Amino acid sequence: MPIPRVLLSVVVPLHNEAASLLVLHKELVSSLTSVRQPYEIIYVNDGSTDNSSAVLSTLTGKDNRVKVMTLRANFGKSEALAAGFGLAAGEIIVTLDADLQDDPMEIPKLIRKLDEGFDLVSGWRVHRKDTLTKRTSSLLFNWGTSLVTGVRLHDANCGLKAFRREVAVEIPLYGELHRFLPVLAAKKRFRVTEVPVRHRPRLYGTSNYGWGRSWRGVLDLLTTIFLTDYSTKPAHFFGRIGFLLFTLGFLMDGYVTSIKVTTGTTGGRIPMLLAGILFMVLGVQLFSTGLIAEMITHYFLRSRPKTTQLPSARF
Repeated sequence: MPIPRVLLSVVVPLHNEAASLLVLHKELVSSLTSVRQPYEIIYVNDGSTDNSSAVLSTLTGKDNRVKVMTLRANFGKSEALAAGFGLAAGEIIVTLDADLQDDPMEIPKLIRKLDEGFDLVSGWRVHRKDTLTKRTSSLLFNWGTSLVTGVRLHDANCGLKAFRREVAVEIPLYGELHRFLPVLAAKKRFRVTEVPVRHRPRLYGTSNYGWGRSWRGVLDLLTTIFLTDYSTKPAHFFGRIGFLLFTLGFLMDGYVTSIKVTTGTTGGRIPMLLAGILFMVLGVQLFSTGLIAEMITHYFLRSRPKTTQLPSARF
Protein backbone atom coordinates (compact mmCIF):
# COMPACT_ATOMS: atom_id res chain seq x y z
CA MET A 1 0.00 0.00 0.00
CA PRO A 2 1.24 3.55 -0.70
CA ILE A 3 2.67 5.38 2.30
CA PRO A 4 0.34 8.28 3.25
CA ARG A 5 1.75 11.75 2.95
CA VAL A 6 3.03 13.07 6.26
CA LEU A 7 1.07 16.14 7.36
CA LEU A 8 2.51 16.54 10.85
CA SER A 9 6.13 16.36 11.98
CA VAL A 10 7.03 16.39 15.66
CA VAL A 11 10.64 17.45 16.31
CA VAL A 12 12.08 16.57 19.72
CA PRO A 13 15.62 17.77 20.49
CA LEU A 14 17.23 15.93 23.39
CA HIS A 15 20.44 15.73 25.36
CA ASN A 16 20.88 13.02 28.01
CA GLU A 17 17.16 12.28 28.39
CA ALA A 18 17.28 8.43 28.30
CA ALA A 19 15.09 8.08 31.40
CA SER A 20 12.16 10.00 29.92
CA LEU A 21 12.17 8.88 26.26
CA LEU A 22 9.97 5.78 26.53
CA VAL A 23 7.35 7.62 28.56
CA LEU A 24 7.48 10.59 26.21
CA HIS A 25 7.06 8.44 23.11
CA LYS A 26 4.05 6.65 24.59
CA GLU A 27 2.40 9.97 25.40
CA LEU A 28 3.21 11.37 21.94
CA VAL A 29 1.64 8.42 20.16
CA SER A 30 -1.47 8.69 22.33
CA SER A 31 -1.79 12.42 21.62
CA LEU A 32 -1.06 12.24 17.89
CA THR A 33 -3.52 9.41 17.35
CA SER A 34 -6.29 11.79 18.35
CA VAL A 35 -5.14 14.32 15.74
CA ARG A 36 -6.07 11.84 12.97
CA GLN A 37 -3.33 12.99 10.59
CA PRO A 38 -0.39 11.05 9.14
CA TYR A 39 2.55 11.97 11.34
CA GLU A 40 6.21 11.35 12.05
CA ILE A 41 8.28 11.81 15.19
CA ILE A 42 11.83 13.06 14.73
CA TYR A 43 14.19 12.70 17.68
CA VAL A 44 17.38 14.75 17.37
CA ASN A 45 20.03 13.35 19.68
CA ASP A 46 22.22 16.35 20.41
CA GLY A 47 25.41 14.54 21.42
CA SER A 48 23.98 12.64 24.41
CA THR A 49 26.49 10.77 26.55
CA ASP A 50 23.98 8.59 28.42
CA ASN A 51 21.88 5.68 27.14
CA SER A 52 19.69 7.85 24.87
CA SER A 53 21.05 6.32 21.64
CA ALA A 54 20.13 2.78 22.72
CA VAL A 55 16.62 3.86 23.73
CA LEU A 56 16.13 5.63 20.40
CA SER A 57 17.28 2.52 18.53
CA THR A 58 14.61 0.57 20.37
CA LEU A 59 11.94 3.08 19.35
CA THR A 60 12.92 2.99 15.67
CA GLY A 61 12.69 -0.80 15.72
CA LYS A 62 9.16 -0.71 17.12
CA ASP A 63 7.64 2.27 15.27
CA ASN A 64 8.29 3.06 11.59
CA ARG A 65 7.02 6.59 12.11
CA VAL A 66 10.09 7.39 14.21
CA LYS A 67 13.16 9.05 12.69
CA VAL A 68 16.37 9.60 14.61
CA MET A 69 19.14 12.04 13.80
CA THR A 70 22.27 11.84 15.94
CA LEU A 71 24.62 14.80 16.05
CA ARG A 72 28.29 14.01 16.61
CA ALA A 73 28.54 16.46 19.52
CA ASN A 74 26.42 18.74 21.66
CA PHE A 75 25.78 21.71 19.35
CA GLY A 76 22.88 23.25 21.27
CA LYS A 77 19.13 23.36 20.92
CA SER A 78 18.99 25.76 17.97
CA GLU A 79 21.24 23.58 15.82
CA ALA A 80 19.34 20.46 16.89
CA LEU A 81 16.02 22.03 15.93
CA ALA A 82 17.41 23.24 12.61
CA ALA A 83 18.62 19.71 11.84
CA GLY A 84 15.19 18.33 12.69
CA PHE A 85 13.45 20.90 10.52
CA GLY A 86 15.63 19.88 7.60
CA LEU A 87 14.49 16.27 8.01
CA ALA A 88 10.81 17.06 8.61
CA ALA A 89 8.37 16.26 5.81
CA GLY A 90 5.15 17.58 7.38
CA GLU A 91 3.22 20.70 6.46
CA ILE A 92 2.86 21.39 10.18
CA ILE A 93 5.82 21.13 12.57
CA VAL A 94 5.48 20.72 16.33
CA THR A 95 8.38 21.09 18.76
CA LEU A 96 8.59 20.11 22.41
CA ASP A 97 11.27 19.29 24.94
CA ALA A 98 12.11 15.71 25.90
CA ASP A 99 12.13 16.20 29.67
CA LEU A 100 8.36 15.53 30.03
CA GLN A 101 7.65 19.03 31.35
CA ASP A 102 5.79 19.82 28.11
CA ASP A 103 2.58 17.80 27.97
CA PRO A 104 2.12 16.08 24.56
CA MET A 105 -1.65 15.99 25.14
CA GLU A 106 -1.68 19.76 24.49
CA ILE A 107 -0.57 19.28 20.86
CA PRO A 108 -4.14 18.99 19.44
CA LYS A 109 -4.99 22.32 21.10
CA LEU A 110 -2.12 24.05 19.30
CA ILE A 111 -3.06 22.52 15.96
CA ARG A 112 -6.69 23.63 16.33
CA LYS A 113 -5.41 27.15 16.94
CA LEU A 114 -3.36 26.95 13.74
CA ASP A 115 -6.56 26.06 11.88
CA GLU A 116 -7.95 29.47 12.87
CA GLY A 117 -5.51 31.08 10.45
CA PHE A 118 -2.34 31.50 12.51
CA ASP A 119 1.12 30.56 11.31
CA LEU A 120 2.75 29.92 14.67
CA VAL A 121 1.18 29.02 17.99
CA SER A 122 3.37 29.06 21.08
CA GLY A 123 2.53 27.48 24.40
CA TRP A 124 2.05 29.67 27.44
CA ARG A 125 3.07 27.92 30.67
CA VAL A 126 0.67 29.79 32.93
CA HIS A 127 1.46 27.70 36.01
CA ARG A 128 5.13 26.79 35.67
CA LYS A 129 6.45 23.92 37.75
CA ASP A 130 9.98 25.25 38.06
CA THR A 131 12.16 26.75 40.76
CA LEU A 132 11.58 30.32 41.88
CA THR A 133 14.88 31.40 40.30
CA LYS A 134 13.94 29.96 36.94
CA ARG A 135 10.43 31.44 37.06
CA THR A 136 11.77 34.87 37.99
CA SER A 137 14.41 34.95 35.27
CA SER A 138 11.86 33.75 32.71
CA LEU A 139 9.43 36.48 33.77
CA LEU A 140 12.12 39.14 33.34
CA PHE A 141 13.20 37.63 30.03
CA ASN A 142 9.68 37.64 28.58
CA TRP A 143 8.92 41.11 29.89
CA GLY A 144 12.11 42.52 28.40
CA THR A 145 11.58 40.71 25.10
CA SER A 146 8.03 42.05 24.75
CA LEU A 147 9.11 45.57 25.69
CA VAL A 148 12.08 45.75 23.33
CA THR A 149 10.69 43.87 20.31
CA GLY A 150 7.04 44.94 20.52
CA VAL A 151 5.87 41.31 20.14
CA ARG A 152 3.49 40.80 23.06
CA LEU A 153 3.89 37.25 24.34
CA HIS A 154 3.80 35.92 27.88
CA ASP A 155 6.09 32.95 27.24
CA ALA A 156 8.21 33.27 24.10
CA ASN A 157 10.64 30.55 25.20
CA CYS A 158 8.15 27.73 25.73
CA GLY A 159 9.46 24.57 24.05
CA LEU A 160 5.97 23.51 22.96
CA LYS A 161 5.14 25.18 19.65
CA ALA A 162 3.25 24.40 16.45
CA PHE A 163 3.84 26.23 13.19
CA ARG A 164 3.54 25.92 9.46
CA ARG A 165 6.39 24.65 7.35
CA GLU A 166 7.00 28.10 5.82
CA VAL A 167 8.11 29.40 9.22
CA ALA A 168 10.87 26.79 9.50
CA VAL A 169 11.95 27.44 5.90
CA GLU A 170 12.20 31.22 6.19
CA ILE A 171 13.77 31.49 9.66
CA PRO A 172 17.24 29.95 10.04
CA LEU A 173 18.15 28.96 13.59
CA TYR A 174 21.65 29.10 15.03
CA GLY A 175 23.32 30.06 18.28
CA GLU A 176 20.44 30.30 20.75
CA LEU A 177 17.87 32.01 18.53
CA HIS A 178 15.35 29.23 19.20
CA ARG A 179 14.27 31.27 22.23
CA PHE A 180 13.11 34.04 19.91
CA LEU A 181 11.39 31.94 17.23
CA PRO A 182 7.96 33.58 17.81
CA VAL A 183 9.59 37.03 17.66
CA LEU A 184 11.48 36.21 14.47
CA ALA A 185 8.28 34.84 12.92
CA ALA A 186 6.26 37.91 13.91
CA LYS A 187 8.90 40.21 12.41
CA LYS A 188 8.58 38.22 9.18
CA ARG A 189 4.87 39.12 9.26
CA PHE A 190 3.72 35.61 10.12
CA ARG A 191 0.62 35.50 12.30
CA VAL A 192 1.71 34.55 15.82
CA THR A 193 -0.30 33.80 18.94
CA GLU A 194 -0.10 31.74 22.12
CA VAL A 195 -2.41 29.45 24.10
CA PRO A 196 -2.21 28.37 27.75
CA VAL A 197 -0.74 24.88 28.13
CA ARG A 198 -0.14 22.55 31.02
CA HIS A 199 3.37 22.45 32.47
CA ARG A 200 4.68 19.60 34.59
CA PRO A 201 7.53 19.25 37.11
CA ARG A 202 10.75 17.65 35.95
CA LEU A 203 10.96 14.00 37.00
CA TYR A 204 14.18 12.82 35.37
CA GLY A 205 17.61 14.27 34.75
CA THR A 206 18.82 17.75 35.55
CA SER A 207 18.08 21.08 33.94
CA ASN A 208 20.71 22.74 31.77
CA TYR A 209 19.60 26.16 33.03
CA GLY A 210 22.22 28.44 34.55
CA TRP A 211 22.83 32.13 35.10
CA GLY A 212 25.24 32.08 32.18
CA ARG A 213 22.26 31.55 29.87
CA SER A 214 20.64 34.72 31.22
CA TRP A 215 23.60 36.87 30.11
CA ARG A 216 23.70 35.11 26.76
CA GLY A 217 19.99 35.76 26.44
CA VAL A 218 20.59 39.52 26.56
CA LEU A 219 23.12 39.25 23.74
CA ASP A 220 20.77 37.02 21.74
CA LEU A 221 17.99 39.56 22.22
CA LEU A 222 20.20 42.31 20.78
CA THR A 223 21.07 39.99 17.88
CA THR A 224 17.37 39.34 17.26
CA ILE A 225 16.57 43.05 17.21
CA PHE A 226 19.39 43.74 14.76
CA LEU A 227 18.42 40.83 12.48
CA THR A 228 14.73 41.73 12.40
CA ASP A 229 14.54 45.52 12.56
CA TYR A 230 17.86 46.62 11.08
CA SER A 231 19.11 43.82 8.81
CA THR A 232 18.30 45.86 5.68
CA LYS A 233 18.91 49.31 7.21
CA PRO A 234 22.00 49.05 9.45
CA ALA A 235 22.70 52.78 9.10
CA HIS A 236 19.59 53.44 11.22
CA PHE A 237 20.96 51.29 14.03
CA PHE A 238 24.49 52.72 14.09
CA GLY A 239 23.28 56.19 13.14
CA ARG A 240 20.98 56.55 16.15
CA ILE A 241 23.71 55.64 18.60
CA GLY A 242 26.27 57.76 16.72
CA PHE A 243 23.94 60.77 16.63
CA LEU A 244 23.27 60.46 20.36
CA LEU A 245 26.98 60.29 21.24
CA PHE A 246 27.95 63.08 18.85
CA THR A 247 25.21 65.37 20.17
CA LEU A 248 26.15 64.66 23.78
CA GLY A 249 29.83 65.36 23.08
CA PHE A 250 29.02 68.53 21.14
CA LEU A 251 26.90 69.87 24.02
CA MET A 252 29.60 69.04 26.57
CA ASP A 253 32.34 70.77 24.56
CA GLY A 254 30.03 73.68 23.76
CA TYR A 255 29.39 74.16 27.47
CA VAL A 256 33.12 74.10 28.32
CA THR A 257 33.86 76.51 25.44
CA SER A 258 31.20 78.96 26.61
CA ILE A 259 32.67 78.91 30.11
CA LYS A 260 36.13 79.57 28.68
CA VAL A 261 34.88 82.48 26.54
CA THR A 262 32.91 84.17 29.31
CA THR A 263 35.29 83.65 32.24
CA GLY A 264 38.67 83.14 30.59
CA THR A 265 39.16 79.78 32.30
CA THR A 266 37.68 76.28 32.03
CA GLY A 267 37.28 76.05 35.78
CA GLY A 268 38.78 72.56 35.96
CA ARG A 269 36.48 71.20 33.27
CA ILE A 270 39.24 69.74 31.08
CA PRO A 271 38.03 66.14 31.75
CA MET A 272 34.58 67.13 30.43
CA LEU A 273 36.19 68.68 27.37
CA LEU A 274 38.14 65.49 26.64
CA ALA A 275 35.08 63.31 27.23
CA GLY A 276 33.11 65.46 24.78
CA ILE A 277 35.81 65.05 22.14
CA LEU A 278 35.80 61.29 22.70
CA PHE A 279 32.01 61.10 22.33
CA MET A 280 32.09 63.08 19.08
CA VAL A 281 34.82 60.87 17.64
CA LEU A 282 32.86 57.75 18.59
CA GLY A 283 29.75 59.24 17.04
CA VAL A 284 31.53 59.89 13.74
CA GLN A 285 32.94 56.35 13.78
CA LEU A 286 29.51 54.85 14.28
CA PHE A 287 28.09 57.01 11.48
CA SER A 288 30.85 55.69 9.22
CA THR A 289 30.22 52.10 10.30
CA GLY A 290 26.54 52.48 9.50
CA LEU A 291 27.26 53.87 6.04
CA ILE A 292 29.71 51.07 5.25
CA ALA A 293 27.21 48.46 6.46
CA GLU A 294 24.51 50.12 4.35
CA MET A 295 26.72 49.89 1.25
CA ILE A 296 27.42 46.20 1.92
CA THR A 297 23.70 45.52 2.37
CA HIS A 298 22.88 47.42 -0.82
CA TYR A 299 25.32 45.42 -2.95
CA PHE A 300 24.23 42.15 -1.34
CA LEU A 301 20.55 42.79 -2.03
CA ARG A 302 21.28 43.94 -5.56
CA SER A 303 23.19 40.73 -6.31
CA ARG A 304 20.44 38.44 -5.02
CA PRO A 305 17.82 37.00 -7.37
CA LYS A 306 14.74 39.20 -7.34
CA THR A 307 12.45 36.39 -6.24
CA THR A 308 14.34 35.86 -3.00
CA GLN A 309 13.52 39.40 -1.92
CA LEU A 310 9.78 38.85 -1.97
CA PRO A 311 7.97 37.88 1.22
CA SER A 312 6.06 34.59 1.28
CA ALA A 313 2.39 34.74 0.38
CA ARG A 314 -0.59 32.45 0.03
CA PHE A 315 -2.81 32.41 -3.05
